[in-house]
Amino acid sequence: MKHYLTRFEESVKNYWTRPALGNYKGETFTFGEVATQCAKLHLFFENAGISKGERMALCAKNTARWGMSFLAGNTYEAVMVPILADFHPDNVNSLVTHSESSILFTDNEIWPKLSIEKMPSVKAVISTADFALLYSANGEVKEAYEKLEENFAAKYPQGFSAENVSYPTDNDKDLAIINYTSGTSGNPKGVMLRYECISANVAFGQKRLTSYPEDKIVSMLPMAHMYGMMFELIYPLCGGSSIYYLGKTPTPSMLLGALAEIKPYLLITVPLVMEKIYKSKLQPVLGKPVMKVLTHIPGVNKLIFKKIRETLLAAFGGNIREIVMGGAALNPDIEKVFQKIKLPFTVGYGMTEAAPLMAYEDWWDFAPKSCGKAIDTVEIRIDSQDPYKMVGEIQARGTNIMSGYFKNEEATAAAFTPDGWMRTGDLGLLDKKGNVFIKGRSKNMILTPNGQNIYPEEMEAVINMQPYVLESIVVGRGASLVALVYMDMEKMEQESVNAEEYRKAMMAEVNAQMPAYSKLADVEIVKSPFEKTPKMSIKRFLYS
Repeated sequence: MKHYLTRFEESVKNYWTRPALGNYKGETFTFGEVATQCAKLHLFFENAGISKGERMALCAKNTARWGMSFLAGNTYEAVMVPILADFHPDNVNSLVTHSESSILFTDNEIWPKLSIEKMPSVKAVISTADFALLYSANGEVKEAYEKLEENFAAKYPQGFSAENVSYPTDNDKDLAIINYTSGTSGNPKGVMLRYECISANVAFGQKRLTSYPEDKIVSMLPMAHMYGMMFELIYPLCGGSSIYYLGKTPTPSMLLGALAEIKPYLLITVPLVMEKIYKSKLQPVLGKPVMKVLTHIPGVNKLIFKKIRETLLAAFGGNIREIVMGGAALNPDIEKVFQKIKLPFTVGYGMTEAAPLMAYEDWWDFAPKSCGKAIDTVEIRIDSQDPYKMVGEIQARGTNIMSGYFKNEEATAAAFTPDGWMRTGDLGLLDKKGNVFIKGRSKNMILTPNGQNIYPEEMEAVINMQPYVLESIVVGRGASLVALVYMDMEKMEQESVNAEEYRKAMMAEVNAQMPAYSKLADVEIVKSPFEKTPKMSIKRFLYS
């Protein structure tokens, strides 16, 4: 398997003057500029007494310089510790300390909120805004920074060029990344990923969806999460492609504007974003009475669906080869519409502990309601007596599976079966072709008093398709099932819809589609959007 740093080095040397990292409507850096900045930081690390294998934390908002910071540490063979910028400052302090990080990259907005006294292992803090030194623990570090340009010019008297680039590749089994799955300060779970974990994901991505130097990608996912870091930074760079950061979670209109301008070849996103685009762009059109009639006429419906597909892809910039969704399940009713119009989409399956990909299928072979088949470097099994009919935990093993949790032996032991398979905590089934079908999270499953297993995600998919519903969760209250629903109250007021009458009608409509053992006892309307994880999944534990 080709090392991903070999691929990145080839991109740097072959596409030296081509754009690599950029901020949407902001600064852009070529592969040569990225490599030069990495080399300067390498020299700073060396002169500041930072050894290879030490940890470097990175907590900042998404920018091109975030990517450069990560690459600088990664190619130096430091262990990178990405931390979500949304974490509470106290938790950031705690995770930097727990990881024993020597260097902290952060931005100018986050830095004043942190307490260096609570991060005793940190020798230097570097700004991701301009690579300025925000803090130095001693004179050696300060001198290394102040003399950096002088030392760099002395080391490369002819200037730094592609011939000077050489990245280490004899480190497959070494630790490359510690990725914390939450911001909790007590007994944190830092996922330990080796260089080969990253290489396996990149190799699969470049094999199944090759990226080229003329290709561009729009990045909207948090870079501190493995999904965004892998497929909106490392993988495209290894094909010589250019990445443009939006810097924040976009609204549908902002996203469509960026896509139209940048014209990406690939859209990496979460189902929630595509569901919002469906509700804002497709549902109003397909919901018209005349369209409901026309889309049921053979021949005519094909022409309509073709026109809708062409219009939507044109709105995405016109160059999209595939839309890849992950992080959560796609609403099955919306999935049916996407299938009808032949949108080139697929839904993958992964988690941080797999760096992150475990299952995928090309859009033209994608099985509806599935999340693809196990990728080349992973085996997947269902822990049940009949994996094709009886729901069981999804378990995996392979090259890209984590080594465990950093300084957390108890959590590591609990994460693996006695025979070495990683427990995902997800419940699912397989079909005869190897497609994986997720039923829900084991911790979300609701067991009714009569012994029935209720998967709330399936009920929520029905609720979310009801008019005026923006999002929902189903929770167990004693022996009853209750839906918490966030409504588009502004639209309801505009259309003079009585909230209480609609609530009752909606519950009756949903229950009409549910089996006898999984009917709602009540619907509660909540006033604010549900709090989300970085993957845009609802934080269920706050509402159960």
